[in-house]
Amino acid sequence: MTDMNEQPRAAQAGIADAVGIPPIVDRDAFQTELDSVRVREKAHTREGDALAAARRRLPMVEVDSTIGLVGPDGPLTLLDAFEGRRQLIAYFHMWYPGQPAAEQCEGCTYYNGQVRELSYLHSREVTYATLCQGPYEESIRYRDFLGLEMPWYSMLDSAERLLAGRTFNRFYLVCYLRQDDRVFETYWTTGRGAEALGNSYPLLDRTVYGRQEAWEDSPNGWPKRWGRNTTEPNPYRTNGRPIAQWSRIRAGRSDDLQPV
Repeated sequence: MTDMNEQPRAAQAGIADAVGIPPIVDRDAFQTELDSVRVREKAHTREGDALAAARRRLPMVEVDSTIGLVGPDGPLTLLDAFEGRRQLIAYFHMWYPGQPAAEQCEGCTYYNGQVRELSYLHSREVTYATLCQGPYEESIRYRDFLGLEMPWYSMLDSAERLLAGRTFNRFYLVCYLRQDDRVFETYWTTGRGAEALGNSYPLLDRTVYGRQEAWEDSPNGWPKRWGRNTTEPNPYRTNGRPIAQWSRIRAGRSDDLQPV
């Protein structure tokens, strides 16, 4: 089996000396440039706060609280998925029925797989849960293979009702509010809006080479080996698998998704 790091090391070995680097300056000159960027960072933070305030002022639409899901104890409702809390954040996880773990959605694996510590959400009366497009018995084995701990439910028979005419594409995040036994949808996003789920990209964005993806605005000579075109590899996969799977394989976890 090919180690997930083998290809990156081999690629880097041949270009290490050719990769561009920033100009070298003294500490004062460095700090002057950084201070200029910091002004923009603070403006970006304030604009993010303003956007969050606008989200809090959005209207909401009622959703049937009895929409059915399937969980570890069998059938339940969307209302049950709140676990008694006031709000629910749900990640809609794509699924390819009957396909092995290596062929499951690499983007959902990337974004949803970074949601770990839930106690801070719970302290704000928010439940986080995965609503998977696939059958429960098959998809829960994928959750366990990845070592995830968030509540996981199948919406196999209810996805169309939850989507309410929207297209289910790769990254899909929905927020709900509970008022007694009534459920309301307060926000949804898709595409890059799902970046709120993970810390990898924000951390990479603070490094000199960034995400190393083809679309980024970087100086000439900066490495850009990740992308979604004919010359760059999928940013969420390496050597035929979603990147996060390799550490689980090395740890000896079974990626057999077929129910026993």
